[in-house]
Amino acid sequence: MSIRMLSCGESHGKGYLIIVEGLPAGLPISKDCIEEQLSRRRRGYGRGERMKLERDEFEFYSGVRGKVTTGNPIGVVLHNSEWEKWKDSMDAFELKEDEAKEREITKPRPGHADASGMAKFGFEEARNVLERTSARATAAWTIAGTLCRRLLEDLGVAVRSSVTSVGPRSIGLPRSEEEWTRACSSDMGLPREEDEEEIMSIIDEARSSGDSLGGTFAISVKNIPAGIGSYSEWDRRLDGRLAQALMSIPSAKGVEIGGGFGLSQRPGSEVHDEFVLFSGLWTRRTNNAGGIEGGVTNGEELTLHVALKPIPTLKKPLRTFDVRIKRETSAHVERGDVCVVPAASVVGEAMTSLVLAQALCEQFGGDRMEDLRSRFEEHTKRTRRMFHV
Repeated sequence: MSIRMLSCGESHGKGYLIIVEGLPAGLPISKDCIEEQLSRRRRGYGRGERMKLERDEFEFYSGVRGKVTTGNPIGVVLHNSEWEKWKDSMDAFELKEDEAKEREITKPRPGHADASGMAKFGFEEARNVLERTSARATAAWTIAGTLCRRLLEDLGVAVRSSVTSVGPRSIGLPRSEEEWTRACSSDMGLPREEDEEEIMSIIDEARSSGDSLGGTFAISVKNIPAGIGSYSEWDRRLDGRLAQALMSIPSAKGVEIGGGFGLSQRPGSEVHDEFVLFSGLWTRRTNNAGGIEGGVTNGEELTLHVALKPIPTLKKPLRTFDVRIKRETSAHVERGDVCVVPAASVVGEAMTSLVLAQALCEQFGGDRMEDLRSRFEEHTKRTRRMFHV
């Protein structure tokens, strides 16, 4: 059985409902691990005022009993702390027209889904669009991804991330395990402390000019064995599934796996990862493929890179038009962030964890963690024998 995630909710509604179906029974779950990831998602210099107010309080409704999954669908409610302030303009049945009128968005923001969402559903203003497309939804995804991360951790698979650029400033990948650890624990998501002051200065400059910044982050997955995924059909390839999940993150505009676009400029003799014998094991001299070949893991570390555009809500708004009077004006200004790259990297970990947990449950099945674990371990031993001399 595959794992499926569904969510519903709106940015300024009561909250979000998350349903995760297909997690095996017998997986230990703690509130602390979820709170830790939600806290990491709220991190980062350049976040907006909402991150100071939002507490990310959640309740489990089903699927976990006594800190262990039961095999039933897991239901979680994530509460929005500002619901009472928005109730009169967002309530399902008792909407106050004057309050709702004040919250209308008739001046679509360039770069946001305002205009395209209005065109799709025929809305006269964009409030309904904003409420569902808001990055607030990624808090719900983070909860689901953390449940899947627990499954991976139980199997010894580690997912981590690091910010690799902010705006024009390139930071690069972590150069050691210590730097990966620092990136995951740092409020800025940076592998090296000496970069923090300059990055903060760049963000401050953007904030003072009413602008926003994008950037890039990297995802690393260790201890995933060869042979996970599929090359049989286009929609089952693991690299395609990972790319789709990461591209679903708000502001994501590009995903690279391994060497990515840079490989297109080099000859094949320099790109493809040769096998070399090292300590009795056939391994790769390089990892330009990023750990996936033909839609299937090859036993090397998975490496992915995600590019984020600057968020579209600007304090110094761009030109647009008012959809009602059809005249040029400045775009709507909504409370927002200056830079979300550190937070987005945590969401990237969550989405990567979701896809990998799906692939493992599809491949090895099992209604119980004990069954999944034993099949995974047997597969890992078998693939290791293939590469041992």
